Amino acid sequence: MSVVTELGKKKKGPSAYRKGDAKAAAFFLAPWFVGLFLITIGPMAASAYLSFTDYSLLEAPNWIGFENYTRMFEDPRLLNALKVTFLYVFISVPLQLAAALALALVLDRGLRGLAIYRSVYYLPSLLGGSVAIALLWRQVFGADGLVNGFLGLFGIQGEGWVSHPDYALGTLMILNVWTFGAPMIIFLAGLRQIPQMYYEAASIDGAGKWRQFTSVTLPLLTPIIFFNLVLQVINAFQTFTQAYVVSGGTGGPADSTMFYTLYLYQKGFASLDMGYASAMAWLLLAIVAGMTAVNFLASKYWVFYND
Repeated sequence: MSVVTELGKKKKGPSAYRKGDAKAAAFFLAPWFVGLFLITIGPMAASAYLSFTDYSLLEAPNWIGFENYTRMFEDPRLLNALKVTFLYVFISVPLQLAAALALALVLDRGLRGLAIYRSVYYLPSLLGGSVAIALLWRQVFGADGLVNGFLGLFGIQGEGWVSHPDYALGTLMILNVWTFGAPMIIFLAGLRQIPQMYYEAASIDGAGKWRQFTSVTLPLLTPIIFFNLVLQVINAFQTFTQAYVVSGGTGGPADSTMFYTLYLYQKGFASLDMGYASAMAWLLLAIVAGMTAVNFLASKYWVFYND
């Protein structure tokens, strides 16, 4: 009888261990789930509800249906903000990725002190979205800034770049290009994964450096390019701090730096039109999701996976 009891205990052992592991996993995951519902899902649900209301933060929400969404099509400043944001994304992101890839190719040659170079070039990505760098950028491109000081050495009278409606957005694009560190590190890791034998075979066939780059490096690097493209497009659509600091929170001059996120902030926290701002936030989510979906659909035509 004791033998049967012992066998029963042995059979129940693994199940008991599994239950114990499940309880331990649930215990350690509980804070994450609490944060997920309180910090992410809860606010998203509240925002979705508020987008159908007239809510000023000072009074109770008043249900108005789709009125906030129809208002957006009649809001000229919102349409201008979309134009500015799309220009910023479509111009600065490709330039940023091109700069990151070019520098990664240089660093991939095996320079001395490579770790130091990687750290130095990665630093702008850490600081590019900070208030301090945005303030510095405003000084660099100001009427008496470093750029005009440099141009003055050649007798060129510079503009007040950040205060001119034709150039203010361009200065923010340059700032985004300057923060190429993160995609550069990813490109460099991708370059290190390309087998050297492909270059040796191409060299034997008479391919020069440029032909090796276009026929070997780029095709094998397309998954990394795609990854960086998706991330940087999403980040660019959410740009806020740089435009807010450089323009003093106005989106000026003449709304030339009025990014979509900045206009959303003005509506929600300056005008206290939180219902309309919530609807704008969901439109931004739809735009980013749509752009990401387009990138994924288009990737099958140009991304090469070396299976």
